[in-house]
Amino acid sequence: MKLPTASNRKFISLLFLIVLAIVLSANIKSKPIGISETYVKPNILFLIADDWSYPNAGVYGDSTVRTPTFDRLANEGALFENAYCSAPSCSPSRASILLGRYPHQNESAGNLWSVIPKKFPNWVSLLETSGYHTGMSRKGWGPGNFKAGGYEHNPAGNEYIDFETFLSDRKDDQPFVYWFGSQDPHRTYETNAGIQTGMEAASINVPGFLPDTPCVRNDIMDYYFEVERFDRESGNIIDVLEQHGLLDNTLIVMTSDNGMPFPRAKANLYDYGTRMPLAIYWKNHIDGGIRISDFMNFIDFGPTFLEAAKIEIPEEFSGHSLMELFGDKKSTNIYRSKVFLERERHANVRKGDLSYPARAVRTKDFLYIKNFEPDRWPAGDPEVHISVGQYGDVDNSISKFTIMMMEGKPSDKDYFALAFSKRPAEELYVLANDPYNLKNVADNPKYKDVLATLQNELQNWMARTEDLRATEPKTDYWDKVVYTPDYQFQNYDLQKEFNDYKILIREGGGFKETNCE
Repeated sequence: MKLPTASNRKFISLLFLIVLAIVLSANIKSKPIGISETYVKPNILFLIADDWSYPNAGVYGDSTVRTPTFDRLANEGALFENAYCSAPSCSPSRASILLGRYPHQNESAGNLWSVIPKKFPNWVSLLETSGYHTGMSRKGWGPGNFKAGGYEHNPAGNEYIDFETFLSDRKDDQPFVYWFGSQDPHRTYETNAGIQTGMEAASINVPGFLPDTPCVRNDIMDYYFEVERFDRESGNIIDVLEQHGLLDNTLIVMTSDNGMPFPRAKANLYDYGTRMPLAIYWKNHIDGGIRISDFMNFIDFGPTFLEAAKIEIPEEFSGHSLMELFGDKKSTNIYRSKVFLERERHANVRKGDLSYPARAVRTKDFLYIKNFEPDRWPAGDPEVHISVGQYGDVDNSISKFTIMMMEGKPSDKDYFALAFSKRPAEELYVLANDPYNLKNVADNPKYKDVLATLQNELQNWMARTEDLRATEPKTDYWDKVVYTPDYQFQNYDLQKEFNDYKILIREGGGFKETNCE
């Protein structure tokens, strides 16, 4: 066999090096972005309101409330149509966000005003360990006692007075995660704040579970006033990002922790308690203007942020990253076809410190709710126990007092029963015909098969996620979990509260004051 000459060997070696270089170059280009040494980890800005419901934003079609910041993020990023908090109550919702787990998996953190255990992985802490600068302003996890759970500072991060101060404490080019937790639109409200900013009472869409009265419309406008303030302050933070040249590599989430503080909304598993506004922006990673109808639960935030930062997602997380929803292909994940929801004790408003346990499954077409203790008052005892007053799971307001005064009086529907009366063990709502979840059809034979399917799905989910109520439906675990505040409110004088509430109505070029009707 003829051996290659020296010149041929040099040519072959050179050819081999060229081919090798081409192959290596192709491999580098095809590597996932997380493997590339040039990948720049994104900053994360988490903007969360306190008691803001879907669909109260301009981009969702609400013509009264003005939300230019939220609308901008939605138009330049992704807008979610089916985003749900895991529980319609501040502390358990925020715990689920941070820990990536359903409330019943978080032990005492499944209740309001309790303790959040540090033993569960927390995505803020994981990002901090990986080199992120972390911090928060105003309301992080809470209300409750995080030190009793083992945390030295709030689980949402070290506390800073504002975003500028937070940035000034950051090392050069250090990625960061910043949690801005507004107290808006949590009550109490400044009466008549909304109408004085130019809102028109006539333009308000009053949800079907509230009576359409001038005072209720005024209350909704005051709620809108605080939604607008949250939107404005969030916009100011984004302006600072732009001024520092940080916007292009910042993943921004803007949402709320649970529903609006009105009867049959907050602290309830109906849509106005659990369905949330959500917009997510990340330049060059999320196409602008996309609308996502797939379902997401707030336990999905943690896996999403960790995937974006190329950090391993803990096995303890129950959520799924949202990144699959931002690509070209539509998600086929069965997880995205429904959400599971729950609640335990909100305020301490029942004799014996009792919870009002409920679980639910929400699909595109139906909402099924299982109430484990139908003999208990869903909104709290009719007389004060520890906090808030009568029916204390509903924040005090003119809307609440109006409905309480309607008890036994004729009206277009029984608003009092919808808000405060005891509920059956099972509820089923057909969403196409009943967007406000008012007509329970659980006993309708027409929906027998649907009911059976949803019952099985809910039970299987409870078993799969090791929900204590799957095997012990009457467990008193959450009744006995510590309730940290120590205060006592008295019953409210309804007639006095009603008489003292004065609204402004437009007259000529100004306003005149009047009583509720």
